[in-house]
Amino acid sequence: MTTIWNATVSRIGGDAADMIEEGVIILFGEPVPPALFDVSVVHEGAESPTREVAAGDVITFGEQTFEVTALGDKANANLAELGHVVLYVNQPDQELLPGAILATGPDVIVPAVGASISVAGA
Repeated sequence: MTTIWNATVSRIGGDAADMIEEGVIILFGEPVPPALFDVSVVHEGAESPTREVAAGDVITFGEQTFEVTALGDKANANLAELGHVVLYVNQPDQELLPGAILATGPDVIVPAVGASISVAGA
């Protein structure tokens, strides 16, 4: 697999852990808007993706791996411009919102600050 995008977790908002445990991960690159910090997993060190993320790609979040099943029509632009997407893991009834990525995998756990986030594909 070839890495498409990667970053490092720099901060985790106070309310983000509860959302993560429910399978909703809000990623935001530095600088994160203050109003969104509490619910976000903030990352740094990302460069623009080498190509658009697509269904079938794999997201690694800390020690866990998820398969992308669908992307909203703004997800790739938001990731490239802001480092921002909302990742819904194991949420089959979730409406596909423009900035969302739907994925499947294990139950999500909160990563440590310093953990890697990456997207890889064929």
